[in-house]
Amino acid sequence: MFSLLVQLLCWVTLAAGQDTRPPPPSQDPFYQQPDNISSYAPGAVIRSRQVSNQLQPFLPLPVDVSVQEVHQYMYRTTDSLGDAVAAVTTILVPYNANPNKLLSYQTAYDSANPDCSPSYTLRFGTAEGGLAGIVGPNSTLSIDTPFLAASLNQGWYVVTSDYEGLEAQFVAGLQAGYATLDSMRVALSEGPSLGLSPTARYAMWGYSGGSLASEWAAELQPSYAPELSFEGAALGGLIANVTAVAVTINKSLFAGLGFAGIIGLSRAYPNLTQYLDESLLLEKRDEFFERGGFCLVGDTLAGANQDLYTYFSTGEGALSDPVPASVLDASGQMGVYGTPQMPLYIYHAQGDEVSPSVETDEYVAQFCGQGGVTIEYYRNLFGEHATEAILGSANALGWVADRLDGKALDIQAGSCKTENIFISTIEPDTLPLLGLELISVIQTILGGMLGEGLPNT
Repeated sequence: MFSLLVQLLCWVTLAAGQDTRPPPPSQDPFYQQPDNISSYAPGAVIRSRQVSNQLQPFLPLPVDVSVQEVHQYMYRTTDSLGDAVAAVTTILVPYNANPNKLLSYQTAYDSANPDCSPSYTLRFGTAEGGLAGIVGPNSTLSIDTPFLAASLNQGWYVVTSDYEGLEAQFVAGLQAGYATLDSMRVALSEGPSLGLSPTARYAMWGYSGGSLASEWAAELQPSYAPELSFEGAALGGLIANVTAVAVTINKSLFAGLGFAGIIGLSRAYPNLTQYLDESLLLEKRDEFFERGGFCLVGDTLAGANQDLYTYFSTGEGALSDPVPASVLDASGQMGVYGTPQMPLYIYHAQGDEVSPSVETDEYVAQFCGQGGVTIEYYRNLFGEHATEAILGSANALGWVADRLDGKALDIQAGSCKTENIFISTIEPDTLPLLGLELISVIQTILGGMLGEGLPNT
């Protein structure tokens, strides 16, 4: 059955016609890390380029979705072992950009394939065009698209990084956090040449895999980038415990993410690579890496309902043996490396079938019990992982907008608030943003100039 699926996906890719797109990251010299990477300071720009202002439509239709400018930067960051490495980030400048507002948006690209990095897929979708860009093995059809468009339609500058690094170290929390923080350093140093004010306010937002990078950045910021002063971070579908996610999704529709996650972590930790070499069943080794080697949609299709443990001679030890357990403890458990100093807005569905809400409950309880944090936590009693991305987005967008406007928080600094909601209670001030999201979705499907309708600033 699996081989038939792969053949079908490849057939769709070929049927889409000859590829005329620029080379993906794995073949593009821009993405090659310099030999002297350790000579650069964290956040230092290595190289840059201005690229086409056209973005990938949400569907493969012959329409134009554009911003004023798109700039890309390779920069120095730090990996999970503390070594100097390179990453790439993209700054999107909307039409009629507001020079005082900057959003660091982490996409949920959730892949151990470097060619699925947002610096490429936001512009071209995938290396395959047309129909293959949706149902092909490297499909990147993303729920992030309307949220990015809604942010750009408010005139915000947006910086979004390939936070997994050049090797796509999916779910490696330390790597993701460092790369996100250094990406912001790039935005602040290079932004003024693009019209961004040196005193602009900035905040973070991410859902699911994007929340992983954003939270790790918030947790690491006091020690790694103390000069940064975020107005806050909105975190949805939080991946507080990678081990709990792996156990939960095993044998489910989302089991393929477990394959991709282990592959991504093995690129960050050589001892896990060795463990895979020794523990994967020889007759299933190639299949294991194939199932976890696509973009998000392809991984989901290829790994659906699989039992991860049956690929290992160690069975359930694939997660609990000393080597994988130590890696997951080091880079898969939030709340270990520091206390976020910025306000947090957290939204999560109680019925989340990917990341159990109890893990987010415990995360909030841990930090609020310690004190010194500012957290608003909204637990949705309706829905699951995918629906909460949509249902919780308008209020999250509104919260970020308030932070970038410099408005006071609804709760006292240093306090916590947890509230159960059903579906989503849209705040009156947020209703216009819900409409903006709908307009943005239409624009990403039918085409549009993001930010065009705003007054000149």
